[in-house]
Amino acid sequence: MIDTVLLDLDDTILDFHKSEAFALKKTLEELGIEPLSSTIERYSEINDAQWKLLELGKITREQVLTGRFEILFKELGVNQSGDKAWQLYENNLSNSYFIIDGTIDVLEKLKNKYRLFIVSNGTASVQDKRIAGADISKYFEDIFISQRIGYNKPKIEFFNGCFEKMNNPNIEGMIIIGDSLSSDILGGINAGIHTCWYNPKRSENMTEIKPEYEIDSLDKIFDVL
Repeated sequence: MIDTVLLDLDDTILDFHKSEAFALKKTLEELGIEPLSSTIERYSEINDAQWKLLELGKITREQVLTGRFEILFKELGVNQSGDKAWQLYENNLSNSYFIIDGTIDVLEKLKNKYRLFIVSNGTASVQDKRIAGADISKYFEDIFISQRIGYNKPKIEFFNGCFEKMNNPNIEGMIIIGDSLSSDILGGINAGIHTCWYNPKRSENMTEIKPEYEIDSLDKIFDVL
C-alpha cells in the first residue's frame, strides 16, 4: 500500500518551461540581446542537453550553469559572459513561478492521506524562492533539492540522502511521480520504489526506461494510488 509520494517540482508541479521563457527573455533584454522566440527555443534545447549530461555525471553543476549560456552566445556570435548571464538568469528565474493547472486541487486531496515530499534537481536558492512564491511548501513534509543532498537524480545516493532525512520511510510503500524518464523514473527504479511517469504531452517513450505507471494528467494519480 502506497503511503509516501515523492513529487518532482519542475514540469510536474510548476511549469518550468513557462518560467524559463520568462526568465530568459528578461535576461537577454538586460544583456542587450533581442529575445527572439528562436533564441529562447534554442536555449531550452541546450539547457535540456546540459542537464542530461549532469544526470549522467559527465559535467558538473557549475559547468551547466554557465556553459549553457556560453554555448548559446557562441552560436549567436555574441560577446557576453556566461557567468554574468547565469547570475541574471538565476535571479529572474527565482521570481518566476507558474503552477500547472489543477495541481493545487491534487495537493489538497493528497496532503491528508499521504506523506508528501518534493524531490528536485534544481539549484537550491532558486527553488526555495519559487516554492515560497508559489506558496506550496505547506503541502509537503519536507523538500529535497539535489544541491543540498550532494547528488542528483537519478543517482541512488540522492534517494538514500532523502531517505536518511525522512522519519522511518516506508520504501515499499513509496512512489515517485515526475516528468523525466532519465531523472525521476530511472532514479525511482534505482532506489527500488514505485514509479509513475507524468507525461502530459503523451510523448512516446523511446528509451529502455520503463515506468510502472503512466499518467497524462496529475489528477489521474488517484487511479494509481
